Amino acid sequence: MAKDPTDKNDPTSRSCIVPGEPATPGWAAARDAAIDDFLARFAADCPDHDVLADLMVAITRVARDGAGRGDLKLLTNSFKELRYAFKVFAPYHGIRKVSVFGSARTPSDHPEFLQAVEFARRMRERQWMIITGAGDGIMGAAQLGAGRTGSFGVAIRLPHEQRTNVVIADDPKLIHFKYFFTRKILFLKEASAIALFPGGYGTQDEGFEALTMIQTGKTNLLPLVMIDAPGGTYWQHWRTYLKAELVLNRMIDEDDMGLFKLTDDIDEAVEEIVGFYRRYHSMRYVGSRLMLRLSSPLPPNAIERLNDTYASTLLSEGRIEQHAAPLEGEGEEIEYPELPRLSLAFNHKSIAQLRRLINDINAA
Repeated sequence: MAKDPTDKNDPTSRSCIVPGEPATPGWAAARDAAIDDFLARFAADCPDHDVLADLMVAITRVARDGAGRGDLKLLTNSFKELRYAFKVFAPYHGIRKVSVFGSARTPSDHPEFLQAVEFARRMRERQWMIITGAGDGIMGAAQLGAGRTGSFGVAIRLPHEQRTNVVIADDPKLIHFKYFFTRKILFLKEASAIALFPGGYGTQDEGFEALTMIQTGKTNLLPLVMIDAPGGTYWQHWRTYLKAELVLNRMIDEDDMGLFKLTDDIDEAVEEIVGFYRRYHSMRYVGSRLMLRLSSPLPPNAIERLNDTYASTLLSEGRIEQHAAPLEGEGEEIEYPELPRLSLAFNHKSIAQLRRLINDINAA
């Protein structure tokens, strides 16, 4: 069970009593027995009773902490929003999706609008789906290009400006959020790529948040593309600012500029995204080792080249190794057991170097 960060001496077992909980003998055991009975009766089909039990223990701790009604409502509403959103996305788990951001104010005859329509249409032709904030402008353009069946809408309730575009309105894949932070989770959690068109504060916010999450390793690596209209300068000026202020003043590394792609060419944008998954499939940690799943195995000479190139800059120890079967420690419910794997002791020093490794894997 995960430790509760609010308790310095929080136990690793939910059956223990933590400071502040009633000291009545057998109280924790009675609570655990009640939770187990409840789950057996009302969640019998779910195999993850341990995780659900953790969630219910957390509820008893919120009550113990004396949380105010406002805090309780925030927790409850955010949980409800996420629960429903997970349900909507679940049937489409096996389909890759790209989250598209851009101004809600871009008119339908603007070159950036037309560029977004064409980008989404091309991605849909590649069997991808589109996620947008469900508004007008660039969001409506992307959903126009992908079509209703190829679109998700992740809308936010605002007192002005934001309205649902006609493509996704009343669709079962349209979700309305009260909170920005729950909505933001879905944009990254469900996406295999990010595409940003020119926009205002919201677009900049989503772009910098995605870059921060990627750079810090808080989300898996994914392609991030900034797309201008043909001949446009919006993202060029943005990149100039990054170089002049963030890189020059050592607030980010020069390598971090490789975490995104800037282009005004739709073919280049689509290839950047689709090409990222040419051989590379997905990643996860198994113990202390990073595992990269591949859609096809690498030849032995390619593995040697990767070790020669990255052993000194990317690994904390050992070598990059290829495995034809799942790794020991992946657990009982192994995802994609048919795929070959690479495993490595990633030193966590440079996500940009890891991105280069994936590029070389795809190009091998």
